[in-house]
Amino acid sequence: MTHIEFVKMVASGNDFIVIDNRREIIHGLKLHAFAREICDRNYGVGADGLIAIEPSKKADFRMRIINPDGSEAEMCGNGARCIALFAKEKKIAGKKMNFETLSGIIEAEVCDDIVKLKMPDPTDLRREVRLLIENEDYMAHFVNTGVPHTIIYVEDLDSWDVKRLGREIRHHKTFAPKGTNVDFVEVQKGNSIRVRTYERGVEDETLACGTGVVASGIISAAMKDFKSPVVCLTKGGDKLKIYFKKNGDNFTDVYLEGGAREVFLGRYLYK
Repeated sequence: MTHIEFVKMVASGNDFIVIDNRREIIHGLKLHAFAREICDRNYGVGADGLIAIEPSKKADFRMRIINPDGSEAEMCGNGARCIALFAKEKKIAGKKMNFETLSGIIEAEVCDDIVKLKMPDPTDLRREVRLLIENEDYMAHFVNTGVPHTIIYVEDLDSWDVKRLGREIRHHKTFAPKGTNVDFVEVQKGNSIRVRTYERGVEDETLACGTGVVASGIISAAMKDFKSPVVCLTKGGDKLKIYFKKNGDNFTDVYLEGGAREVFLGRYLYK
């Protein structure tokens, strides 16, 4: 039996279990099995994902994000804010830091409980992707903000069955074989949007998704001429800001700004 110390953290309603794995307390692929166990909300601690800090030769540290189903995500915006705050509080890095992810090197700056992340430049922006689902036509847009996101603009956001339709789009043949995250976006006044997200790997709607917020902001700039910064209201009620520079459909210097906090410390008994 191994005692594994962890911190439960939250960013915009997305909750994560964070561990310092620099000394490989959990080895290799066992991290995936551990994530499935500890993220289970009935039999484990419960979380939207497990985040592990590991050594890096390229940056201050390496971030690994494992979904509750055991799959490994390339990047997670809300998780990245949590790991940045964790690293600063544990003196693993200073208030300005960079860390390695599967999507590349992420820069972060922590000021109290607000974290500003320099995100990967978006890629593969696709306008007006038609999707046929259950004999209904949907107009979608696509962009990769470290992970793939499909955006659908809707009215009356609260009335949409995000879990049902999100699951159908997530597995749509257009996005095979890896699938996509799905963001439902309602345009608001004042350069702002509301977003609800179905997350791949979690396989459900979550209270927020950082890369989804960035994707929604970028697509709103491309399709609706929104200016930087775009303000996003998440399902969890938090406001996030997306900053960027735009040249046609090319976006650079993309930043995500929002809060993060520690909720509690714990020790998990792992066989």
